[in-house]
Amino acid sequence: MLGNVEDYYIIKMPVGGMKLMVPTSKVENVGIREVSDKDVSSKVFEVLEKPKDPYVHDVNWSKRYNLNIDKIKSGDILEVAEVVRELSHRHLERGLSIGEKKMLNTAKDILLSEMVLSQNESHDELDAKIEEAIQHSYNNGSSDTTFEQT
Repeated sequence: MLGNVEDYYIIKMPVGGMKLMVPTSKVENVGIREVSDKDVSSKVFEVLEKPKDPYVHDVNWSKRYNLNIDKIKSGDILEVAEVVRELSHRHLERGLSIGEKKMLNTAKDILLSEMVLSQNESHDELDAKIEEAIQHSYNNGSSDTTFEQT
């Protein structure tokens, strides 16, 4: 590529159809890790079913946005699940700004991409399970509103 001969890892994302080429010599710098195993992926549902975090939920928009960006950038699937849960709860209660809607969609895509690989289930099956877990956690801490992502 660009006149350099080098070996690359080609990573195909199951959600969104994105393909990423990473030079094998740069894997450590990029921070690529293996897909979470089924046990870690199963813990995602425990995170999704927890009640909202009052601290994250009530801080101002810019601080909440930065906290969520840091969690997404961490690469930790459980932190990404926290972002999905918190933004989903906020969406149900008050709605989200355009930036937070985009962040929710991004975090959910990241979550689904990894879980499709680790759980060996379809995108639609896992999406439904995630929605159910979020609804469960929201209803246990709030009202009987039905979650609908826009």
